[in-house]
Amino acid sequence: MTIQRIAVLGGGAWGSALALTCLRAGRRVMIWEHEPGNFESLTQKRESRFLPGVRIDNAIKVTRDLGETADSDAILVVVPAQAMRSVIVSLAQSVARRTPLIACAKGIEHGTRKFMTEIIAECAPTAVPAILSGPSFAADVARGLPTAVTIAAADGKIALDLAHALNAGTFRPYHSTDVRGVELGGATKNVLAIAAGIVTGKGLGASASAALTTRGFAELVRFGAAHGAKTETMMGLSGLGDLILTCGTAQSRNFSCGVALGKGEKSDTAAHGKLAEGIFTAPVLLEMAREKDVEMPISAAVAAVLSGKNNVDEAIDSLLTRPLKSE
Repeated sequence: MTIQRIAVLGGGAWGSALALTCLRAGRRVMIWEHEPGNFESLTQKRESRFLPGVRIDNAIKVTRDLGETADSDAILVVVPAQAMRSVIVSLAQSVARRTPLIACAKGIEHGTRKFMTEIIAECAPTAVPAILSGPSFAADVARGLPTAVTIAAADGKIALDLAHALNAGTFRPYHSTDVRGVELGGATKNVLAIAAGIVTGKGLGASASAALTTRGFAELVRFGAAHGAKTETMMGLSGLGDLILTCGTAQSRNFSCGVALGKGEKSDTAAHGKLAEGIFTAPVLLEMAREKDVEMPISAAVAAVLSGKNNVDEAIDSLLTRPLKSE
């Protein structure tokens, strides 16, 4: 598969960073942006409102016409998880058959409890669903700092072609056929990052942070195994790698949300107006875990705090008073 023309749906921080990466990889790039204010910023200032200080190269075309992106060789769908369905439905009628649609959102859809590639398969059945995930911050990628991610598609050849197409030297994609494992890791770590932020915000110390991340990873592995993910995927970039990144730095919106919760802020304001996908994912993740009889006490504690069922102190007590068990 020859991939020269790449469209990026969404001109936020991550979409802009990926567009710049594709340009560095030698591709012809177009950004579709729905929001009028950000579209104006992208076209007039050549800068995303969500990634200030980073110039969008003039070689990158910016459009508000979704139909213009349909003849691309591959399309990166960089919209929030809960907006994935509406965007794919709008695109599906015009996108060419067998075009890879690469989900770049880390989450699970409310109501349907479907992963992003499942939404793509359902709404654009002639396209090829794929997923991009891994330990990556938009600001680092936009600046060209070394970053490694995973791209997964059911067809290994397509996954390899996509990895080659996005390989920009300092941006190194690994390829996989474990689609479910890659997207599951990205969705789960957002919830665990909120828990890690709570530990930091509450001032519980480095030892507690290490314990939380380690036991959180155990939850991720159990949940992944129950849904058919490969163990090596959970141990890789989109699992352990992404978890390490988002559980230890304020650059993570989910971690920052947790810090605010740990400091006593209410769940409806803790995100400070920024998108923290873990807020939406937590209750869905817990429902899916219960269906598979998977024990996820940390994720359950986060869900309880976000729903208002427990306050932070009660959630911490619920974890510390659990029966002792072997590791």
